[in-house]
Amino acid sequence: MLAGNPEETGSLTVWQKLKSYIWDSDAHLKSDFERRLLKKLDVGILVIGCLGFFMRYLDSANLANAYVSGMKEDLAMSGNQYTYMGTFYTIGYALFQIPGTLAVTRVRPSVFLFVNEIGWGKSKHYLPSLGSKPYYAFVNFVRDIHLCSSRGKDIQSDAHKAYSDLMGSWYNRHELAKRIAIFHLSGISFFDVVSKIQFNQRVGSLGTSFGGYLQAAVYTTLDGVHGIAGWRWLFIVCGCMTAPCAIGLLVALPDLPSNTRAWYLSQDERKFALERAITLGKSQPGEKSLDWTLVKRMFSSWKWYGLVLGYVVYGSSCQNTSYFAIWMKSAGYNVVERNVIPSCSYLISALCIFLWGFGSDLTGSRFAFVFGPLFYGLLPTGILAFWPKNEKLILFAFMTGGVQLMTAVFFTWANELLVDDNELRALTISSMNGLQYSVSAWLPIVIFPQTMAPTFRRGFPGTFGLVIAGLIAIVGIKLLADRDKRRATRRAILQNSSDESSIRKESSIDGDITAAERREEDSEAEKI
Repeated sequence: MLAGNPEETGSLTVWQKLKSYIWDSDAHLKSDFERRLLKKLDVGILVIGCLGFFMRYLDSANLANAYVSGMKEDLAMSGNQYTYMGTFYTIGYALFQIPGTLAVTRVRPSVFLFVNEIGWGKSKHYLPSLGSKPYYAFVNFVRDIHLCSSRGKDIQSDAHKAYSDLMGSWYNRHELAKRIAIFHLSGISFFDVVSKIQFNQRVGSLGTSFGGYLQAAVYTTLDGVHGIAGWRWLFIVCGCMTAPCAIGLLVALPDLPSNTRAWYLSQDERKFALERAITLGKSQPGEKSLDWTLVKRMFSSWKWYGLVLGYVVYGSSCQNTSYFAIWMKSAGYNVVERNVIPSCSYLISALCIFLWGFGSDLTGSRFAFVFGPLFYGLLPTGILAFWPKNEKLILFAFMTGGVQLMTAVFFTWANELLVDDNELRALTISSMNGLQYSVSAWLPIVIFPQTMAPTFRRGFPGTFGLVIAGLIAIVGIKLLADRDKRRATRRAILQNSSDESSIRKESSIDGDITAAERREEDSEAEKI
């Protein structure tokens, strides 16, 4: 048991053991005290984080929804102006990714994220009064200061940086991956489905989802109220929804084990959480400098190069499903089918994302659940690369393309490989996501030009090659990580041998001294 644990491990019923096996496979080894602590952390970190990620995807959908709901006409947008707005998003995202993530190693995450949430919420309130395209582009750029700092690792899962780093500071290897996966699912799976809904079409049961109700209600009930168009009201409503999220972050987010002041954690729980993190080998903020030595540590370690390269290649290989609807349109599917069928593929992806996180925590293997899903990706990407005449095979490839998504486990692996350096961990995680996002901003333009739709003879073969390259990179990371582990083991053995030799030498010296003293005493006794 860890020092500071006030209770012994409690006995569990068969049902409790089953639940612990499903949730945390080491729960039966934990005391009641530790299990209660984890429940509190799940509420403070996981629930609040999922709510923030949920709002982030709602915000991200707003621009596209507004564009098709009157913004284009009201602002007289033409040509590539909508694309330029997206470009501003990418620029802001890339510029503020690393600074935003490093900031939370020195500023309380609850305070930093609260300020950014409020700032973004305020900017959304100004949007309805803006009357020209440049202002929207600028505000879209500014909002990424918020998005980069509050979305902590699927290649569109931009929220994994700060929250992934935060979760990595609290949870152990049997707890972390599934929680990052759930956090991931809270935004992506839901809004990937919702984004397919066309509000002027009837699409069956998908229209009953929360996002559909919210956005449809705004368009239909507030359009023209106080002379404000419905698409402008959408920004106002979402701005109001951001405020409770910001307050929740400030009140409930526990910050880090070394500086937590969460009101729902007792002093014993805070002390135990810090001891637990230190026992797990987790570096705490401030242990290493946030200066040029960090850059030196980054460039002198294979981990930054390997993890960033591996993640960028993997992320860039996950673009195929974005062109599902384009192929369906060319194949003659109707509007309802083009909205509903791709949504089913997102549900498959959601199930797999959680299964990979759960399996990784259960077995303790990160490599298997990073390599395995991507290895399966050879099948759907290979089908699309060779583009068979069988339409059912192409449909199968698009439907199961998301099975290879294992971002949550990849970020968990990065967390654990850099567990001994908090600042380098934050820098590496933000670099992984930021550089991948930067590549994904221009790569589709090059390999997926619309003039090649729907077969994309440059894009699908390209992603097939990227899957192969990603597998090679992942194997390389595994080999280097195992090499470091062997070296650490040898150092520990040598250190122990050195300590034992020192002890034997000291014992020998003590023995020699004792023998000399005994001879001296015998000599004095003979003289007497």
